[in-house]
Amino acid sequence: MNQVIGKHKLELDTPCLVLDFEILEKNLARMQQIARSAGKNLRPHAKTHKCSVIARKQMEAGAVGISVAKISEAEALIEKGIRGILVTAPVVSPPKIERYLGCLQRDSSLLVVIDDLDNARSLDQSLKKRDLGAGVLIDIDVGLQRTGIAPGKALEFASSFAGFTSLHLKGIQAYAGQVQHIKGHEERRRESMEKMRPAAKVFAKLRTEWRECQIFSGAGTGTHDIDTGIPEITELQTGSYTVMDAEYLAIGSAKNPLTFDAFQPALTILTAVVSRNQKGFVTVDAGLKAIYRDGANPIVFSPKKEDMNYDWFGDEYGRIRYEESAETPRLGSIIELIVSHCDPTINLFDRFYVTQNEKVIDVWEIDLRGRCQ
Repeated sequence: MNQVIGKHKLELDTPCLVLDFEILEKNLARMQQIARSAGKNLRPHAKTHKCSVIARKQMEAGAVGISVAKISEAEALIEKGIRGILVTAPVVSPPKIERYLGCLQRDSSLLVVIDDLDNARSLDQSLKKRDLGAGVLIDIDVGLQRTGIAPGKALEFASSFAGFTSLHLKGIQAYAGQVQHIKGHEERRRESMEKMRPAAKVFAKLRTEWRECQIFSGAGTGTHDIDTGIPEITELQTGSYTVMDAEYLAIGSAKNPLTFDAFQPALTILTAVVSRNQKGFVTVDAGLKAIYRDGANPIVFSPKKEDMNYDWFGDEYGRIRYEESAETPRLGSIIELIVSHCDPTINLFDRFYVTQNEKVIDVWEIDLRGRCQ
């Protein structure tokens, strides 16, 4: 990939992901400062960027560790020497447990979440056979109903840990994913406070009864400046702030009801005009296989024309609509888009083309992509 270093980004083959280095650095620094100023730790989520280079930058900026969704992501980061990893989904099946034990042998600081007593017993027994000990967080369901145990059952669940010799209760996790994209900061704040309050009460009680119970991990990009106001929360799991997307930009912020401007879009996708034979639109080469369709339509970032809009147009293609009275984009011209949903879009690509002043300065492998196990 060295042959692209120094090229203008518009010379790159399409579709491709472009990452603005300066904006990325500002986003990383800003979130770290927000957490630090609130007296919280940051354990950002790698499921967004899927890139060990960015994870390392987050650690260098001051993060206490990295959150991941999958054991396979943990394996990749551990291989790169990154420590302090939290797997934010239950590790249940025998193959997953075996891989978890392998990770733990290389990184004793690895944390996982638990929401089922049978799973806890299975992990404890597996650890005992290997003469290992491990820290775990109880996953608390705060309304998402995806994983987690109800807050009202959490204390009873925690009491079972007294019978385990290899599992060590380190705290709780609570993620209100259903709240993150609520439009309007005040409504989002009310919902987050309401959903997170029961988990906060659970943690306050556990912390008085369990000496090692010192972690309350949660929050997301949409509530990063809300959940820092919850005294019990000790660390943030924010992810999308690194690169941003159209879905997050639409939710509004505390000072701007029209757009979420706390972090700027560092990630864009370049797509080329491949056909211009119709009136009112041109066809581009980025469709469903290049941009994940979820939450919002991609936003035309460049050229900056208010009347240009992206529409889905099949697996391989997209459509750029424009006023018929406007000049038709030329064949082969490049359209730069802010993606609809960053996490799954990034997972479709092998690399980021990192730019500064619109020129390519580096290429970073998306080395966690496709790691769904």
